[in-house]
Amino acid sequence: MTNPSQPHTVVSVSRDDRHRFSKPTVPSITLLEGLGVEGDVHAGVLVQHRYLVRKDPTAPNRTQVHLIAEELFDDLADHGFTVAAGEMGENITTSGIDLITLPQRTVLHIGRDAIVEITGLRSPCSLINKFQSGLMKACITKDAEGHVIRKAGIMGIVLRGGTVNPGDSICVELPAEPHLALETV
Repeated sequence: MTNPSQPHTVVSVSRDDRHRFSKPTVPSITLLEGLGVEGDVHAGVLVQHRYLVRKDPTAPNRTQVHLIAEELFDDLADHGFTVAAGEMGENITTSGIDLITLPQRTVLHIGRDAIVEITGLRSPCSLINKFQSGLMKACITKDAEGHVIRKAGIMGIVLRGGTVNPGDSICVELPAEPHLALETV
């Protein structure tokens, strides 16, 4: 779980106005309440991810913002992969937060103004193996009891907009108990 004494920070921010696997890093992003990242292809009130649009184009967009922990890149490097910020399609790369262990409805206060509510785990698509062969298997593993662990980050919705910059602090606000484990969105 996240260590409250360790600083939680934004390492990098990324956005792309086209559907591509990786997103270029940028100096800052603007989160728009109820929409997502300004100028990003996945911003919108309704679902924007191509796979999810095919399933139900009228579904609410629960995947407005994609966050990945920088620590994942170190773990992947131990398995022979080289991944940098934005290359797995995330909008915000974090440090000091074990994102995938946060419970449903956790709220992240990012920088001065932005607030993101966590909606679930990202389930990487087959494009991840086109980016680097075998990366899907490294990002979806099993624990000792055989439970699936999805490491490719988390998704959220923007509750309050604001500018997000590398170096910004992140404050983690856990929901009331009982805490429910994240599911894929």
